[in-house]
Amino acid sequence: MAPPPTNKRTFELGAKYSPEAACLPFKINLGNYIEALEQGAEGIVAAGGIGPCRFGYYAQIQQRILQDLGYDFELLLLEPLGGKREELYRALAILLRNRRLYQITRILRLVWNKLRWLDRGNTLFRSYLPRSEVKIEARQRYEEFLAKIRLEENINKLRSHYQEYSSKLQGLVANKNEKATLRVKIIGEIYMVLEPRVNFHLETTLGEMGVEVVRNLSISQWVEEHLFGLFFPSHKRRTILLSEPFLPSFVGGHGRETIAEMVDAGVNQLDGAIQVLPFTCMPEIVAQSITPEISTVYNLPLLTLVIDEHSGEAGLMTRLEAFVDLMQRKKRGVRK
Repeated sequence: MAPPPTNKRTFELGAKYSPEAACLPFKINLGNYIEALEQGAEGIVAAGGIGPCRFGYYAQIQQRILQDLGYDFELLLLEPLGGKREELYRALAILLRNRRLYQITRILRLVWNKLRWLDRGNTLFRSYLPRSEVKIEARQRYEEFLAKIRLEENINKLRSHYQEYSSKLQGLVANKNEKATLRVKIIGEIYMVLEPRVNFHLETTLGEMGVEVVRNLSISQWVEEHLFGLFFPSHKRRTILLSEPFLPSFVGGHGRETIAEMVDAGVNQLDGAIQVLPFTCMPEIVAQSITPEISTVYNLPLLTLVIDEHSGEAGLMTRLEAFVDLMQRKKRGVRK
C-alpha cells in the first residue's frame, strides 16, 4: 500500500519526531511511514546504503523512532550488495514468499518499463511546457499520462500511451524557438531533485516561466547505475570523467554526480544550473564548495537552493525570478 502523497501534515509529522539536524528527506520519509502505518501498513520496505552519506543509517534510526512512538511493524531493509547481505536476503525472502518465478519476472518487467516510459514522458514535458501556448493544458496532458501509466497493467500498451501523450503536447506548441528558450540544468541530491512536493514543483515553475529544465538524474538512471551497474558501466565512467578535474574522489550521496552534471552543463553551454540540496546534507555541501569554481571556469550562472521544513514558496519564487532575469540578460548580452 502507498502512503498518502506528501503533504503539509507529512512535513509536520516528520519534523516533529526527527532529530533537528536530520536532513529533509529523512524527515519526509518518516512522515510518510507514520501516515502509512496509520492506514494499517504492517511492514515498511526501505533501502539501505553504504558510504559517507547518512542515508545508510536512515532505516535503523527511523525504526527506533517509530517503535518509541508505539508502532508495531516489520522493517524489510534492502541493503546494497556491498552491505549486510543477510538482511537483504531476509527481506527478499519475505517479499517474494509464495511468488513463482514467472510472476516475479512479469512484475519486474512491468515496473521497469513503467519507469522508463515515465522518465521519457517527464523529459518530453520539460521540453514542451516552456514552449506551449496554453501551459495549463500541457500540465493537464502530463497528469493524464501519469495516471494512465500508473493504472496500466498491460506492458504492451505503455508505448501507445506515450505516443498519444506526445502527439497532444506537440499540438500545444506555438513556436519552438530554440534560441529564445532558456535551458537550465537541475543538479543536486536525488530526492530533492525528483520529488516535486518537496522542491516546490521546481521544474513546472521554471517551465511556466519559459525555461526548459535539463536533468540527467532519474529513477531509471539510478536503477541502471546502482542495481545493474555491470550492464550499464557508462553511467559511472561518465561521472568520473566529468568530475575528476574538480572532485577526484567519492564523497557519498550524489556529491560527485552534482559536480559532473554541472561540468556537463558548462561544456554544453546551457544558460545556467540550479543545485537543490537539503539543509545539512554533507555530500552536497562538499559539492557546493566546488560549484563556484566550475561556474567561473565555464561562465555558467549558478543558483543554490538549500531547502528544509522552514523553507517557503514565496522566497523561492523571488530567487527564481531574479535568476531567470539574470540568465536572460546574459543571453541577450552574448547575442549582441
